Amino acid sequence: MYSCIIEKGKEGDFARSRVEGVDASVKDLVEVCGNIRYKPVGDALALLEAAAIGAMPILYRGNNRHLGHRRELGGRKGRYPKKSAKIVLKALKSAIANAQSKGLSEELIVMHAAANKKAEFGRLSPKGRRNYSGLITARVEIVLKEKEGAKRPEKKKKQEAKPEAKPAVKGAEGKPATPAAEKKAEAKVEQVKAAKAETKADDRRLESVREDKVEHHKEAKAPLPGRKPVQKEK
Repeated sequence: MYSCIIEKGKEGDFARSRVEGVDASVKDLVEVCGNIRYKPVGDALALLEAAAIGAMPILYRGNNRHLGHRRELGGRKGRYPKKSAKIVLKALKSAIANAQSKGLSEELIVMHAAANKKAEFGRLSPKGRRNYSGLITARVEIVLKEKEGAKRPEKKKKQEAKPEAKPAVKGAEGKPATPAAEKKAEAKVEQVKAAKAETKADDRRLESVREDKVEHHKEAKAPLPGRKPVQKEK
């Protein structure tokens, strides 16, 4: 369930994506999502791609105690959360792909981007004092919408499949074959079919002979050929 509520009947005007059970800092994911919210998709992609390689810091509006001031952010506090930027970038690309499959226009805006805590798994230290440290997972969700007045691409009409024409028999030089050559080709096809039928008949005959031998040995209570007789216990 998404935290962004969309009116019923208008789901086709939005594209969504979601990443579940991510092993990353929830605080970092929240700040990364806050930096792309309400931005055009192109600007959001450029920011996340730069942040994923550490070329651009992310502005921290909260959770910024004891953080350094970044020149690229105009002296405001920020950090380089590469792992979180890669995760949000993956979710954004998935939402863009969903928008394309729905036939939406390329002029999209990040209407909603959020990260939340998913679950917590208990962990204990293997030696010494049993200190508890929980593994916290997170989830990321992104919703895209079209800009006002954006035109959607026209849907291509599906062309009706034409019946395949049978390939004409050609001679050695690539020219259309004569009636005599066509007859020879048909005769070869008939010979192949007859050979296959004979092979199947032989297989059935051998199978019946084998079954008759097995039945005969069962009635005579004799061991099958190639097998040692069962020794009676003394």
